[in-house]
Amino acid sequence: MSVLLTGTESGYAQLIAVLVIFVLVLGVTALTTKWISGYQKQQGASGNIEVIETSRLANNKYLQIIRAGETYMVIAVCKDTVTMLGEIPIEQLKISQEFNSGLGFRELFEKAIRKNSTNASEPKDDSSK
Repeated sequence: MSVLLTGTESGYAQLIAVLVIFVLVLGVTALTTKWISGYQKQQGASGNIEVIETSRLANNKYLQIIRAGETYMVIAVCKDTVTMLGEIPIEQLKISQEFNSGLGFRELFEKAIRKNSTNASEPKDDSSK
């Protein structure tokens, strides 16, 4: 026994089929992205190299403070080159634990929302009058 669909019913069936396929493709994409990020995280999990801070100088030019083992260095990163500028003793660094890389997106987002709401509620200084 076959089901015959009219033109309108056939259009609705096609729309539903396309939506189901679209949702399945989105799901597979999300799972693949999650798997690849976990795989890449494991590849760099030894913890011997870490970027501490980055400062942008120009469009494709950055200064970075990195930790390699127990040594802290300043490097210049350009479009085609990376140049070591020197080493920094750990006593001269101001290492902030405010942005912990272990925080997830939700925690960072909530922290930003709380910071914005406290800044918005502070009275503004009208001393420029």
